[in-house]
Amino acid sequence: MSTAPAADQRRLLDVQELDTRMDQLAHRRRSLPELARLLELDAQLADLHTALVTSQTAVQDLRREVAKAEADVEQVRSRAARDQARLDSGQGSAKDLQALTSELTSLARRQADLEDVELEVMERLEAHEGALAEVTKAHEALVAQKQVVEADRDAAYREIDAEAERVRAQRATTAEGLDAGLVTLYERLRGQLGGLGAAPLRGRRCEGCRLELNPLDLDAIRSKGEDQVVRCEECGRILVRLPEPAKG
Repeated sequence: MSTAPAADQRRLLDVQELDTRMDQLAHRRRSLPELARLLELDAQLADLHTALVTSQTAVQDLRREVAKAEADVEQVRSRAARDQARLDSGQGSAKDLQALTSELTSLARRQADLEDVELEVMERLEAHEGALAEVTKAHEALVAQKQVVEADRDAAYREIDAEAERVRAQRATTAEGLDAGLVTLYERLRGQLGGLGAAPLRGRRCEGCRLELNPLDLDAIRSKGEDQVVRCEECGRILVRLPEPAKG
């Protein structure tokens, strides 16, 4: 396009300012410190979850071992109790009674061995249950931390989104009625040039690329009518000429 009302060009700078504010809010939303903290917590929780599952599995296995050891000891005790009752009754031949005595001795040794095994497994279970309690406590603490950070993130989101909605409404009002061709060019340049499609010319400098125009380009721009849409020769952005300050 070649022309657009000078007033529309100047109002385009207000639209650009609001668009820049929207971009800043979007960047702030993507860059909240809570998001980085949540990634850290998720990584820690993943590690702790693995440790938790491993510890829970070990405890479950050891509880089964303890139950088996207790059952083995109880089986030997029951057998010894029956043998002792038969021996105490005095019924049976001397050979039978001698065999019972011998078996009771063997059962006593067997019971002692099994009780040692039971004690060793119980000690291991106690140690693993202690470790499981610690891992569970650490996991619960991290979950609680994550909930707090999520609440902070959501509060920040609400604040940013509310401001973005206000800026969006203001932007719609400011852009209303602007020259359609000017807006189309601006939107295209904004997409190509990192969100900045229009910039003011202050003195000799384009505020978009912050470079000073050479005298020939500056004279060429100043010679154009005020409704003429001009572009920065350096960055290609719409260059909005502002009224010259009154000389005192």
